[in-house]
Amino acid sequence: MKIETVETFVSHNWTFVRIRTDTGLEGCGESTFFGFPEATAAVVARFAPKLIGQDPLRPEFHFLNLYRSVSMRGMAIGGALSAIDQALWDIMGKHFQAPVWQLLGGRVRDRVRAMLVIGYGSIDAVVAECRDAVSRGYTALKILLFQEEHHQMRHGARLKDLVERTAAIREAVGWEIDLGIELHRNMVPGESIALIRELEQFRPLFVEDPIVPDSVLSFGEVAAKSRVPMAAGERNLTIWEFREYVEKGGVHHIRPDVGIAGGITHVKKICALAEAHHQGIIPHSVPSGPVATAAFVQLGACVPNWEVQEHREQDKAPWSTVVDAIIPVRNGFFDIPDAPGLGISLNEKGIASVPPLHRKTETSRREDGSIAFR
Repeated sequence: MKIETVETFVSHNWTFVRIRTDTGLEGCGESTFFGFPEATAAVVARFAPKLIGQDPLRPEFHFLNLYRSVSMRGMAIGGALSAIDQALWDIMGKHFQAPVWQLLGGRVRDRVRAMLVIGYGSIDAVVAECRDAVSRGYTALKILLFQEEHHQMRHGARLKDLVERTAAIREAVGWEIDLGIELHRNMVPGESIALIRELEQFRPLFVEDPIVPDSVLSFGEVAAKSRVPMAAGERNLTIWEFREYVEKGGVHHIRPDVGIAGGITHVKKICALAEAHHQGIIPHSVPSGPVATAAFVQLGACVPNWEVQEHREQDKAPWSTVVDAIIPVRNGFFDIPDAPGLGISLNEKGIASVPPLHRKTETSRREDGSIAFR
């Protein structure tokens, strides 16, 4: 069996890859480099000649062959490698007539818990959305706590509002619901340490990305002075980067993204690295499209330290348009597919109906007009 074609499709803010073989088997994958999806498509096009004519059942070899070819790094390259790797695993599963999780060692759980990501908004709007999610069976919620307007506030007022928001949410959902607090890289170390100490009373499952991911040492400083579990990793790409967060960053929950961190092949290694340090996996799976979500569920089925998988509901356009079917969530848990491969296929007509999303990349500002930390 040989790889015959490698195609890319840019739709919404996703880059899909489809690989076809001379036996008629095909596999799909997705890059989650959502800021610049066209860049990933260009990298895949450059990688394609090194794949055509090759055996698709060697994803580990192909990752190394492509990644080490010119020693370039970055998210566009990581996204391309990740989408290709997912597609190769999809083909492998179909070739052996087994779901990917079976090829990776078999299931360690019966279903994968979903953590619904709650959108931005006023306190009242966010509380209402949280209550609705709980009523539909979700037992874990991720709160995008830091709002755009917080950049315009002074230190005392900002912390007061952030703490009051968290208090209102905890009061609304009770103590049986796990809350993840996302600060989205918007604070500096000292400020975030002060906030996290006040958030401790609400017992969050984790606080994520309080500072920009530029320095493992700086993140380690925040973690060392906080008594809340910390989460990070959504902007990291390889086991070599994750090694530093795992060993030196004081992170308790590792956040790899299957769409940029090397696909299934590489993320499985990252999970094992975290497992060796008794750290949980809470993957970065929003704003993933439906193919990356399916790849996450395959990993969630077989990775022992997979804690919970963040989720944005995908039963409507554009998610449901670009594939034949989505992986369903029932009562707060993802089903684990038994179908061969990833258990999902691209819908080419649906993809064509969802144009690329050309978003404005506005950078947040402080009240003096300077660029805010992100």
